[in-house]
Amino acid sequence: MTLSSVWRAITRLSARGWLAVLLVVIWEIAARAVGDSYFPPPTKIVPAMRDLWFSGPATHFFLNSKAIDDFVPSLTHLFTGWLLASVVGIALGIALGRSRTASDYVDPLLQLGRAMPPPTLIPFFIIVFHLGATMQVATIAFGVVWPVLLNTIDGARAVDALQLDTAEVFGITGWQRLWRVILPAAAPKIFAGLRVSLSFAVILMVVSELIGGTTGIGAQLLTAQRTFALPEMWAGIVLLGILGYLLNEAFLLVEGRLLAWHAGARRLET
Repeated sequence: MTLSSVWRAITRLSARGWLAVLLVVIWEIAARAVGDSYFPPPTKIVPAMRDLWFSGPATHFFLNSKAIDDFVPSLTHLFTGWLLASVVGIALGIALGRSRTASDYVDPLLQLGRAMPPPTLIPFFIIVFHLGATMQVATIAFGVVWPVLLNTIDGARAVDALQLDTAEVFGITGWQRLWRVILPAAAPKIFAGLRVSLSFAVILMVVSELIGGTTGIGAQLLTAQRTFALPEMWAGIVLLGILGYLLNEAFLLVEGRLLAWHAGARRLET
């Protein structure tokens, strides 16, 4: 990731920042006009967020001990589940995408699995894995594997036959063909699935912590709701929105770097 790509991301963020500022101003005015304690204005939410998580020293990026206790388990579960689902989804997706027979056999199971809402399986995961990190990772991994798997199948199946024939002529077979032809050709769709699954991972991280977690952002959100600490509850909601946005922007930076060749090829085609 180069400095220029980071600078472009900052510039893009600044160009679109006026809309976020406008929405915050509207939120502040509307909340003060309504005067409902259940919908506090941003001027009450931001201080609550600062007191909860960002009252630490500058040397620790203003993170306090509460932030470490909440952020570390949440992000660990999120990335562990997402990475596990990504590896399984890509590996299985390539295998099924290159074998029409195997894909036809397992397609009913895939359609059944993708139709199951992951939160409904949390009681099953609790029975199997008990409450704790393993249950939360399993919930995230099961829920986010489907976009990766299905996009990878589609991408591997759509590899141009001419590319495969050309590779065979040049003696590129076996694992070399996988790494040098199939994966690069399927990469745009794989990355599309990874990006969607990352958003799902944030949602399932919170759901699993709300139901079976004692630590993390979701658990803090539930505690604030039960104790009617409404600014703290909204602080958790806003924090999750910011987290999802930052993860998406970071993913776009990595995707733009790794798939720069694909963007260049599309520009040449047009």
